[in-house]
Amino acid sequence: MEFPHLNSVATTEEHPLKADPSAQIKLLDVQALDARADQLRHHLESLPELEEIAALTASRAELDNQARDSRIVVDDLTVEQKKIDADVEQVKTRRKRDQDRIDQGLISNPKDIERMQHEMVSLERRITSLEDDELEIMATVEDAQRTLDSLTAQIAAADERLAALRVSRQEKGGDIEAELARLVGQRESAIEGLPEDLLALYDKLRGNRRGVGAAELRQGRCTGCQLSIDKAELEVIRRAPADLVVRCEECSRILVRTPESGL
Repeated sequence: MEFPHLNSVATTEEHPLKADPSAQIKLLDVQALDARADQLRHHLESLPELEEIAALTASRAELDNQARDSRIVVDDLTVEQKKIDADVEQVKTRRKRDQDRIDQGLISNPKDIERMQHEMVSLERRITSLEDDELEIMATVEDAQRTLDSLTAQIAAADERLAALRVSRQEKGGDIEAELARLVGQRESAIEGLPEDLLALYDKLRGNRRGVGAAELRQGRCTGCQLSIDKAELEVIRRAPADLVVRCEECSRILVRTPESGL
């Protein structure tokens, strides 16, 4: 018998799609398992730990960049401080050497003594200037080191928090993944014996219809789009063979007839 007015018939390339009514009803069980699995996957992807981990990872990377720059500053300042320290020691050594020569009477020429005394005054001024620079650079190094220490502490705190978040995420995610694995096993059992063309259509529709490929026709309403089906179309569906796969005219999902369909 032909059904020329049944616009909601599911078809293959050439013929209306048919499947045993029990297979169509079983498809609702598959849909329920898939819907639950989708919820779990969404929950797994929406764990609050994930958002905090992402934000903390980004801020930690910024802290790491700042610490690297700060470490370069500390290293450069330390090199500069060592150079000034060496200059101070070098000038002090020269001053002591000249003073020792004068004190030991190794310089007898009055003009040479006078020249060396003038030079020692210059050396003293140079030492004072270098020591001022030394104190200034020491203070700068201390400030830079404090900044580096603070950044290092913040990085350590971030690492500690990240570790705790990953443990929490692993614990919560592990439970969800275990439930997902159980559902996958149940789905494999549920699809056993289902016609390949029916399952292929269902999977295709699931991908295009927000995860819902099959919906029950309940009391004249499609539970997929939640819209009521007009009486004329319901009459056509009522007259259709039980093994004919029909689809909702509004949302195109497979419409599964049950004793609760109100036909």
